[in-house]
Amino acid sequence: MPVESVFPRLEALLPHVQKPIQYVGGELNSTVKDWDACDVRWALMYPDAYEVGLPNQGVMILYEVLNEREGVLAERTYSVWPDLEALMREHGVPQFTVDAHRPVKAFDVFGLSFSTELGYTNMLTALDLAGIPLEARDRTLDDPIVVAGGHAAFNPEPIADFLDCAVVGDGEQAVLDITEIVRAWKAEGRPGGREEVLLRLARTGSVYVPRFYDVEYLPDGRIGRVVPNTHGVPWRVSKHTVMDLDEWPYPKQPLVPLAETVHERMSVEIFRGCTRGCRFCQAGMITRPVRERSITGIGEMVEKGLKATGFEEVGLLSLSSADHTEIGEIAKGLADRYTDDKVGLSLPSTRVDAFNIDLANELTRNGRRSGLTFAPEGGSERIRKVINKMVSEEDLIRTVATAYGNGWRQVKLYFMCGLPTETDEDVLQIAEMAKNVIAKGREVTGQNDIRCTVSIGGFVPKPHTPFQWAPQLGVEETDARLAKLRDAIRSDRKYGKNIGFRYHDGKPGIVEGLLSRGDRRIGKVIRAVYEDGGRFDGWREHFSYDRWMDCADKALAEFGVDVDWYTTRERGHEEVLPWDHLDSGLDKDWLWEDWQDALEEVEVDDCRWTPCFDCGVCPQMDTQIQIGPTGKKLLPLTVVNQ
Repeated sequence: MPVESVFPRLEALLPHVQKPIQYVGGELNSTVKDWDACDVRWALMYPDAYEVGLPNQGVMILYEVLNEREGVLAERTYSVWPDLEALMREHGVPQFTVDAHRPVKAFDVFGLSFSTELGYTNMLTALDLAGIPLEARDRTLDDPIVVAGGHAAFNPEPIADFLDCAVVGDGEQAVLDITEIVRAWKAEGRPGGREEVLLRLARTGSVYVPRFYDVEYLPDGRIGRVVPNTHGVPWRVSKHTVMDLDEWPYPKQPLVPLAETVHERMSVEIFRGCTRGCRFCQAGMITRPVRERSITGIGEMVEKGLKATGFEEVGLLSLSSADHTEIGEIAKGLADRYTDDKVGLSLPSTRVDAFNIDLANELTRNGRRSGLTFAPEGGSERIRKVINKMVSEEDLIRTVATAYGNGWRQVKLYFMCGLPTETDEDVLQIAEMAKNVIAKGREVTGQNDIRCTVSIGGFVPKPHTPFQWAPQLGVEETDARLAKLRDAIRSDRKYGKNIGFRYHDGKPGIVEGLLSRGDRRIGKVIRAVYEDGGRFDGWREHFSYDRWMDCADKALAEFGVDVDWYTTRERGHEEVLPWDHLDSGLDKDWLWEDWQDALEEVEVDDCRWTPCFDCGVCPQMDTQIQIGPTGKKLLPLTVVNQ
């Protein structure tokens, strides 16, 4: 039976909300397929506003991968702002997709991609608006299978009550595997109901179904063990790893937004994974090994993407784009090819020790000079050894001299506050570094209009990293340290006015820390926050620290633990961590040894260029590092006329 569009009812509400265009759909390269011609139907959600969700590469890739399959349909849905949410509740309009405005509840699978834990309350809003029971145990055969993915899914325990399953790792092949299992189950007449299809998914060993695992707790509140409660379900669930990125050249037809979004560019992921070994970086740890896309594969994706979108900027994405073995040839080849079209190139974040004069020239050759962001992360040499960020201040000064000398007038430096073993002095060194950057810029250019923006984020320990055992710095300590840094910058008469200072206070970081290292007991906190009106917790104007703390105090009282127990407490080697049964490939003993090296300020090299350090990923996941150089050039060598 065809599923009716809710747009006639939605359209009447749109004149009464802000930015109504974000709900109307019809973007260039969007897809609407015949409902009845498909037997497996996905609703894909990035649980944030359209302007943040639409450019998300993960959702965009899965949207294309699924829609390319015969008999499979995928549509997108995003979080609605509170003004529309209120009207939808008043007029009985359910959570809808933007492609064909079909109700989310009508789909077979509801997939959510979490890059941050602060989207959890938005998930509950969407479930409730869709008419899907919040808790998985209350769902019936007529409700979609709710699947979580993305980086936050590497510890899905805080939202385990609300999920039917979670996928750990790369999603491209995973969604196709899930699709085939659901398709076969439906073709057989849905035998055994939800329990049966979830059991089939769990028995693959690479889809985590929380209901099939029991968590046992010790008297002191720690986890005793996580144990399967159903026959045939694995003790540990493995992550997915896509090898040979050239076989997955997505997105081929990138979506072009109707409304303004956070990124107005066509993006290509030039490699996946990172082995720099920064101890704070969950993304670098969980996406190992490094897999480079070939220079020719990148060239083809850029060419097709620009033709399909009309964008005038290409973002070369990865965790550390300048580390691609052929980044110089890539940048030069693209700049040559699009020299007449004024297509700009950008590297969203550039490693201090990988930026050079040649790269600077290629990034600015076509008349565009996008901002430069460098991330030393720590202010002092000592703290950079602790976090394994092997960048010296000399490296930074040499790099910014190159940038200022080649026409840039502003650079942005990103640091963290609250890193393990950090002192006030480590943070105050950030002010000295910023002053030295301005001084070098003035020296190189002979101008005084040089600017440097210092951006500070609070450190949050993450699962599957060497810092997963570390205590988090409390709110008061974080704010006091940042205040001292702010005063040190502003009080400097010679350089202070040229240094911008942006920072978040310590409160959002504590909530993120509670969610990132939480266990199933935190689900009660999330639900309480949602029921108290919590929405869009990643947005400063909507975030309420007091709400989270009040709800946590009440919800956790029965368990004998509190927010500090989850955040500022240091974990021991023998403690069972909530995510230990989810296998990222990283050996837990290796992570612990790296944590001890951090405390002793011992640096570890990048295993791309040095012998293996036995982190465990390659043998455990049956993968290997895939890097160039290929020795090829971007073809064709002639200039492309659009």
